[in-house]
Amino acid sequence: MSTSSTAPILPATLAPLAPPTVHDSGADTAPGVIEIRSCTTLGATLIVRLSGEIDHFSAAPLRALLASAADDGYSGLVLDTSEVTFADSGFLAVLDWWPRHGRRLRLAHCSPAVRRLLGAAAAMTGQASRTASRTAQAGS
Repeated sequence: MSTSSTAPILPATLAPLAPPTVHDSGADTAPGVIEIRSCTTLGATLIVRLSGEIDHFSAAPLRALLASAADDGYSGLVLDTSEVTFADSGFLAVLDWWPRHGRRLRLAHCSPAVRRLLGAAAAMTGQASRTASRTAQAGS
């Protein structure tokens, strides 16, 4: 037996509403926002005051600013991070890039978030060095 009815089995007013599907990975997926509060120069040194969150995505304007400064011949960089509320490996990548060609870097007024990041990076670097040392000694 076939039916040719196209009407829904339950009218819309009686059909139960499906609960919204929520997926919480535990991580904030919104990109951070960084603000370059000020940018001044003192001779060949660039002095930049930052605020907000610095992650892989939000670090792009800072990377562009620093690339332009390097192209213009600036050889020193002072970053004031006192108002940075979050920082991750995107910020470490910026910090690693600047001094590669003999340029000087100084962090001033590190916020707690930046201190945590630098501490974790130093601990991981130290751990990697100790592991490599142990591996080399074990191979001897």
